[in-house]
Amino acid sequence: VQLQASGGGLVQDGDSLRLSCAASGGAFVDYRMAWFRQAPGKDREFVALISTGGRNTYYADSVKGRFTIFRDNAQNSVYLQMNSLKPEDSAVYCCAATTRYVTTYYKSAEYDYWGQGTQVTVSS
Repeated sequence: VQLQASGGGLVQDGDSLRLSCAASGGAFVDYRMAWFRQAPGKDREFVALISTGGRNTYYADSVKGRFTIFRDNAQNSVYLQMNSLKPEDSAVYCCAATTRYVTTYYKSAEYDYWGQGTQVTVSS
């Protein structure tokens, strides 16, 4: 499956932004979808995961209550709504897909497909 992320940009502290990830070339409904991010000089970090049907979601503690992951299987897309953005949220955000059902969903090694990143910059 091919993934195409979009929606990044430059925003101010406290603003909102919605990222999108469009999938093609595979059965999107079979994949658990996640967002990861990587800031300069830091390791890639898990942000959020959504189950195949969209009923179950998981978040990193750092974004819980501010970010929402959701998907539209009819549109083969997954989204990340980011509210109350902070400068420390600045990073390149990537979407990822996996068919694995593992408890280590926060590890990037569990994902088989990755989209290119979209830059999010939050100014103070």
